[in-house]
Amino acid sequence: MIVTLDGPAGAGKSTAARALAARLGWCYLDTGAMYRTVALVALERAIPLEDAAALAELAGSLAIDFCGGRVLLGDRDVSVEIRTERITQATRPVADAPPVRAAMKQLQRRLAEGRDVVTEGRDQGSEVFPWADVKVFMTASADERARRRHLEEESRGLATSLESVRAAQARRDEGDRVRPVGAMQPAADAVILETDGLSAADVVDRLAALVAAKRPGASSA
Repeated sequence: MIVTLDGPAGAGKSTAARALAARLGWCYLDTGAMYRTVALVALERAIPLEDAAALAELAGSLAIDFCGGRVLLGDRDVSVEIRTERITQATRPVADAPPVRAAMKQLQRRLAEGRDVVTEGRDQGSEVFPWADVKVFMTASADERARRRHLEEESRGLATSLESVRAAQARRDEGDRVRPVGAMQPAADAVILETDGLSAADVVDRLAALVAAKRPGASSA
């Protein structure tokens, strides 16, 4: 069974996907971490970030997987390395390249084969898994999303202002909307979940109910 959670940054989908997968005992597919891993290896191998063909070839060659909340590149745990600011900056051109997205779509589908999966990103229900059993588009107001991201960055010791976070968020949202491939949009049959005013537990409860409606008893796994 496949559950897709799409939506803008700050909507809470990563936290919700991780928690839902843990509750169900399913695989959590962090697609953002996959693009970050490609960016990490591209920098290590000095592959130009503007060379879409070379990046796509790289993406198709990497053995990326997930285990116990860790991001694995073969036997190498890259969970911490891919979260640095350097990798964050390098990931945008990687994720924007249509050939890379095509290669990653195939990898994401292979990783989901034969598994019960909760996957999150921007285009999981609309592009990667259009046959998913449960599709959710999570969103929240721009102010609420900026507030959440600001608190997250403060917790990591980053000195940022709410205004700068809001401006960066607006730029990212616009970039996600106008991507030629994998643009952020809800699938036609997605459930729209507004998360303003909901706790993380509330969100997971609602998602679990959607899953249970498709597979009775799954939410108590």
